[in-house]
Amino acid sequence: MIEVYSWPTPNGHKVHIMLEECALPYRVIPVDIGSGAQFEPGFLSISPNNKIPAIVDPDGPGGKPISMFESGAILLYLAAKTDKYLPSDVAAKYQTLQWLMFQMGSVGPMLGQAHHFRIYAPEKIPYAIERYTNEARRLYTVINKRLATNTYIAGPDYTIADMAIFPWLRSWKNQGVEMSDYPHLKGWFDEIAARPAVHRAVQLLADKRKPLLDDKSREVLFGERQVTQH
Repeated sequence: MIEVYSWPTPNGHKVHIMLEECALPYRVIPVDIGSGAQFEPGFLSISPNNKIPAIVDPDGPGGKPISMFESGAILLYLAAKTDKYLPSDVAAKYQTLQWLMFQMGSVGPMLGQAHHFRIYAPEKIPYAIERYTNEARRLYTVINKRLATNTYIAGPDYTIADMAIFPWLRSWKNQGVEMSDYPHLKGWFDEIAARPAVHRAVQLLADKRKPLLDDKSREVLFGERQVTQH
């Protein structure tokens, strides 16, 4: 049984979705990132970047245990393990990988900054809010244009690229975006949200989520503790 060290964040949900879609047996181990659980030695031993999610698969390559961190790498690992949601056709595979990298390099970091400056930052900096809100809208436009001519992000089939991007768009209000402005994206979003596996995945640990707006949580997530706890 795969052990999943996670918390109800977009990156956590990406892996939850893949596990549910593949019907893999797994056990979730909560890592409360607001209280600093990500700095515990046991977790750092499998996720040296102190970020969730991470997994431990006792039945890894060659039947030997393997631990993995970085959500994109975990998606690729699970796709290889199950032979699902990553096309075998070479061209289609690289279409999927480039959109997965788009999520890892643009959607996650930029929407994360929009969340930070619009919601979490103790000081509201107009330039930063405008900068990342505009970038959020630009990314939504890119995705909307892509979905105007494709059923799913990477093409005609549902893949790990869809699983990676979808959770980040669930907080569109916090990103200063109006979903109805992007009709092709909205249609895709609603279809993904209605998938039973996705519904189950985004409910995982949902009862443990809490606002991260107090000074202690800010210090844990964004302050010097990020450096001193390594």
